[in-house]
Amino acid sequence: MLSVPEQLDILKRGTVTIHSEKELTEKLARGKPLRIKLGVDPTSPDIHLGHAVGLRKLRQFQELGHHIVLIIGDFTAMIGDPSGRSTTRPALTYEDVLSNAKTYTEQAFLVLDRDKTEVVFNGSWFKEMPFMEVIRLNARVTLQQMLQREDFKNRVANGTEVRLHELQYPIMQGWDSVVVRSDVEIGGSDQLFNILVGRDLQKEEGMEPQVCMTLPLLEGLDGVKKMSKSLGNYVGLTDAPKEMFGKLMSIPDELMAKYYLLVLGEVLDTTLHPMEAKKQLAAKCVITYHSEAAAQDCREDWDLRFSKRDLASVELPLLTLSDRRDVLGVVQHAYQSVFDQTLSGGDVRRLIQGGSILLNGEKLTDPKAEPAWESGVVLKLDKKRSVRLA
Repeated sequence: MLSVPEQLDILKRGTVTIHSEKELTEKLARGKPLRIKLGVDPTSPDIHLGHAVGLRKLRQFQELGHHIVLIIGDFTAMIGDPSGRSTTRPALTYEDVLSNAKTYTEQAFLVLDRDKTEVVFNGSWFKEMPFMEVIRLNARVTLQQMLQREDFKNRVANGTEVRLHELQYPIMQGWDSVVVRSDVEIGGSDQLFNILVGRDLQKEEGMEPQVCMTLPLLEGLDGVKKMSKSLGNYVGLTDAPKEMFGKLMSIPDELMAKYYLLVLGEVLDTTLHPMEAKKQLAAKCVITYHSEAAAQDCREDWDLRFSKRDLASVELPLLTLSDRRDVLGVVQHAYQSVFDQTLSGGDVRRLIQGGSILLNGEKLTDPKAEPAWESGVVLKLDKKRSVRLA
């Protein structure tokens, strides 16, 4: 193992809270592998770069010689983490959760070392818990404590319902820490309350309390909201190489330093031109989740499409026209059929007014026009998307 100061220097990078650094220092100084816990709820089948922030921190602990415990929340996922939510999450069936868990765990090993990761399902202990034990566990936490959570407090103040089962979530997450005897728990910055509950429950069980380590929430491609598949602002770990590269090229410049730190674990070279910084970020991500050859292909394809503006020689998705031949109708159909995105007539008109819609390099300025839609011509829809007519 590295020395304690060297480990701390690595582990502190990109964190929001370490509660407390003194406790973490003492644990590391013992020279024994620590048990590092991360709980994930498989509420969807895929992992995106936002999820990978916590997994990368686990990987750092792994490389420093510590023991990783990845908890798959098959029981907690059926409640749904209320952190940061203004409404109750829709309920999932147990079958949905297990189906999601299968792909979720496989994708986690794109980041983690499979041979050095202990994977457990919290259903293995919650299934066996008698109702009397549930009552006793609930008796350890007060309603006043639960209502200190910002999300619960705000919902009560706004007259929005808080379902009683949601109050169970922090208690269940905390009990996970008792069962796996975690020394450190990792979570997003919105998880601090839940992780502190784990500390309290460990203390009551006569255990040394875990260190809370929280990480920033990664904004999505819009640069504003937390990365989320439901918001469509995500980059999936299993996205195709060119899709991954293209999405990352759309990140706002001001987020570059944060993405370098949280997604790559690197410091942004501020001497780089913002465009070159994005290309390097996108290429490194493709290398991480695909291959170096794929990254090279993506970069060359990007330069051909956008830097050299030579769309005629690039492989593009094919568009088969529908019955409508007016510009507005063709563009709407292209977004829907090729990119699975629904645009209103107003959205298309704004693209036309902004000069985005080009047919073989010529701007289309009239939504009602019916140009010659010949096979092989290139229709450019916006900065990132173009199609070739079949």
